[in-house]
Amino acid sequence: MCDVLAYIDDIFFQAKLMETARQLGVELRSCANPDTFAVEIAKGKPKLIVVDLNARANSFDAIEIAKTDAPTVPLIGFLSHVQTELAEKARAAGCEEVMPRSKFARDLATILARVKSEAKEV
Repeated sequence: MCDVLAYIDDIFFQAKLMETARQLGVELRSCANPDTFAVEIAKGKPKLIVVDLNARANSFDAIEIAKTDAPTVPLIGFLSHVQTELAEKARAAGCEEVMPRSKFARDLATILARVKSEAKEV
């Protein structure tokens, strides 16, 4: 089981997520296709799921898998700030929070630190 499961295929942004998580002591795993994503969820429910809504593999498949297999796990989607229609579609599909990639990147340490502090409380 990991703390955070990320559905992302941008290797540069993935590296940023992994390094930030490593610095905070948060276990983060990433997947770039729905099949691998489903396998990772089946290994044990993460505490947070993040989905790159601009992933080349259908990110909405990942959202559907997450909402089916881990319905109580918080789900954050991130995307280009100009994609308002896609943001609404993601909220309708089950993302509790949708934010521009720039805000997600800026707040990443805070988001991951929250996951770490919630794990200590349990």
